[in-house]
Amino acid sequence: MLAHLSVNNFAIVKSLQLELSKGMTTITGETGAGKSIAIDALGLCLGGRSDAGMVRQGEEKTEVSAAFLLENNLHATRWLEDNELLDGGECILRRTISKEGRSRAFINGSPVPLSQLKSLGQLLINIHGQHAHHQLMKSDYQMAMLDQYAGHLNLLKSTRNAYQAWRQADNHLKELRENSQQNQAQKQLLEYQIKELNELSIGEEEYEDLEQEHKRLSNSGELATTCQQAIELIYEGEEVNALGILQSANNSLIQLAELDERLAELPNLLSEAIIQIEETNNELRTYLDSIDVDPGRMAYVEERFSKVMSMSRKHHVLPEELYKHHQDLLQQVEALDCSDEKLEELANEVENQYQSFVAKSEKLHKSRTRYAKELNKLITQSMHELSMEKAQFAIEVNNTNTHPSPLGMDNVTFIVSTNPGQPMQPIAKVASGGELSRISLAIQVITAQKVDTPSLIFDEVDVGISGPTAAVVGKMLRKLGESTQVMCVTHLPQVAGCGHQQLFVAKNTKSGKTETQMHTLDEQQRVSELARLLGGSQITESTLANAKELLIAA
Repeated sequence: MLAHLSVNNFAIVKSLQLELSKGMTTITGETGAGKSIAIDALGLCLGGRSDAGMVRQGEEKTEVSAAFLLENNLHATRWLEDNELLDGGECILRRTISKEGRSRAFINGSPVPLSQLKSLGQLLINIHGQHAHHQLMKSDYQMAMLDQYAGHLNLLKSTRNAYQAWRQADNHLKELRENSQQNQAQKQLLEYQIKELNELSIGEEEYEDLEQEHKRLSNSGELATTCQQAIELIYEGEEVNALGILQSANNSLIQLAELDERLAELPNLLSEAIIQIEETNNELRTYLDSIDVDPGRMAYVEERFSKVMSMSRKHHVLPEELYKHHQDLLQQVEALDCSDEKLEELANEVENQYQSFVAKSEKLHKSRTRYAKELNKLITQSMHELSMEKAQFAIEVNNTNTHPSPLGMDNVTFIVSTNPGQPMQPIAKVASGGELSRISLAIQVITAQKVDTPSLIFDEVDVGISGPTAAVVGKMLRKLGESTQVMCVTHLPQVAGCGHQQLFVAKNTKSGKTETQMHTLDEQQRVSELARLLGGSQITESTLANAKELLIAA
């Protein structure tokens, strides 16, 4: 739930700090006082569109932050865990906008892109704006509301994935068919290049090995001569060699050690050097004996090395990349395979993908039809409670099988009859503004009970409603507030009186600047405010008594 909202330098708000509670909270005030400003600021905090005009005149930046308690909100908690942003049982969203229009977003103190703010915001709170009932006339919005009520998240995901897989396969097939001639020419060129590389048949690590062997064979004479020189210097030299010098030095050290025991370790140290000399000589002698200048092997390596170098130049790749280039060409020619067998195989794959999509769509259709029947009864009943006693409501779910989309193949239409004898027609053709507002409210209240979002905001959704109907609306929202945090901006005393708590919005002008304030009303203040809503500027004993009755009734 939303626990705290902080707004600084937003539009006509200088500073606003709101502590919010569970249950239903109503927000009232004079027309134009800024009742919706807090909600607009919250929308900004949830990733809404921003512009420099939101910054209060004369200030450097706007800053809005909202603190949410995560208790029982498993979806939001899991999202924060997955994105490594979880910090205890509270989630703080913050948004800043500079006077130049630059925007920054934060979740629990960590900077995040706006997309993440929007994604998380949907799991924390749901805002039904003043014009939500106009959305009700749009077919895509109608389908979204039905899917939201039915909890079709997983079904929609699997249907969308199946649709994308089918479309991707179908587009690939169409591309191959359209470009068949061009692809065939390209394929022939690739096949010629591959034939050359197949004949060369270079191994994955062959070039590196070949390069080393070529270097060794090319320099075999120099290797043998230099190796023999080194052997003579360290071991076999007739006049002088390193071994002989070290042995003489060692004998001298042995004599010195006999004279002074402090030098006893020196011969041992020199003995180790003598051992290393002998081992080096053995290794060099073994290597020298292994040097075999084979003219035949030399000719083969020379020829093979030359072919590899020539082929790499021809294909404009480095010699060490020739093997990978060969494999890449094989993959390319496979992708360009436009044979009848290949096309038929792809066509079968496309058909299988399509049938998978159809199966998912049918499953989605059946579920939509089931929940549509459930909603028909609930919304019709709710409309009757809202003084539309003779109205009938229905949701048509038609599976056309002709317009596949990521959402399946259904057309969803809300139809209504507001008077006896009137045929059922699409809601946009039948409902008046007031009727549309009531129908929208009925749908929103019912669907909200099935949504996991722990906080709901209704921004003057009761417009066009008055009298006894307003009392019913208030009771509906209060009942919803027993299980969900509900905030409602209203101008109706019957709705305002149903809130568990009430906020009052007022604006005043200081030094030529307008400032909006919002504060919580106590019981006596609530009676006065409800009386104002009932009687306008004239507050009488009668309106005060009526105001008290509204609070008692709630």
